[in-house]
Parts: sequence; structure tokens; C-alpha cells
Amino acid sequence: MLGILATEPALDRPDLLATPVAEALRGWARAGDVLVAPIDPELADTAAFCAAYEVAPEASANCVVVAGKREGELRYAACMILATTRADVNNAVRRFLDVRKASFAPTAEAVELTGMEYGGITPIGLPKQWPLLVDARVATTDHVVIGSGVRHSKLVLPGSALADLPGAQVIENLAISSAARGPGA
Repeated sequence: MLGILATEPALDRPDLLATPVAEALRGWARAGDVLVAPIDPELADTAAFCAAYEVAPEASANCVVVAGKREGELRYAACMILATTRADVNNAVRRFLDVRKASFAPTAEAVELTGMEYGGITPIGLPKQWPLLVDARVATTDHVVIGSGVRHSKLVLPGSALADLPGAQVIENLAISSAARGPGA
């Protein structure tokens, strides 16, 4: 499940974490449950990472930043979904944000607002005002591999720990199975 990752306690390796992630971990009760593993930054993207490090895609989760506007107000949310699924941005996320249209935040904007690297954005250390939507399938995963805020490492933690992050809400059917996408999706 967790392949060939060489993990160690994340708090012992702040050099493998983005600054906001390291700061958030220091103040989080479940930080002791979080492990970190160095990886090749060229292999940080999910498919390449899973293949190279022998991690099952169902044990890997992605954090996607979604934005929408309501009455001129820009609203953000972070969504944690398994790598085998895609965020239901047009339905579940849009309704949660209470906006007419929701979409993935532009890369440069997500990077600037989070203080994390693209391809490494993680729910630990996100802006405090953002809701964190965790797909129920992620929250029930024994151990899940997620970003660390940088491309040269990954975090490993119990899926249930994500539900304990500040602002987290576990949502059934936040994501759609990739197999259910249908033609042209």
C-alpha cells in the first residue's frame, strides 16, 4: 500500500515541508501521526509518483483548490479526494460554496495564497478561513499519502487525521469515481 517510501516523523524533518505546513504541524494535536518521505520532485505528480514508489492510487489523495464568486465575493475551499476519483466541482463543491459556478483555482493563485508549491499543495497549513472538504472515502483510508507543500516529499497519515484538521468537514460523495466519468469527461 505505501510502497517503498522511506518515512520518518514529519516534525523531525522540517526541511521536507513547506513553511506553512511545518508551522501548522507544530500546533496540531495529531502531528505525531504524520510521517514524511523524501521523493524525487520530478515524480511528484500522482501517476508518476504512484508508479515510481509502488503506492496504490487508492492510498494516494490530492488536495485541489476550488474557487467561486457570490455577490462579488471570491470564495475558496480545499478538497481532499482520492487519486482514483475527481472532485465533483460542478455539484457538491459548488453547492457547498453557495456559488453559481465553481472551478479549480488558477495555479499561480493557489500557489500564492497557500505558500506551497504546485503539485505539493496539502490541507495542512492552508489559509485558516478556507473550509477543508474531505471526501468520506479519504477519511476512512487507514493511511493516505498526500502532498507536503513541496514537490520533494510526501506526507503519510491516517485518513481520519484529515477530518481532525481545523475547518475540515467530511462530505459523502464529494468526489466522483474516475470510472464513472463517462465518455468525454
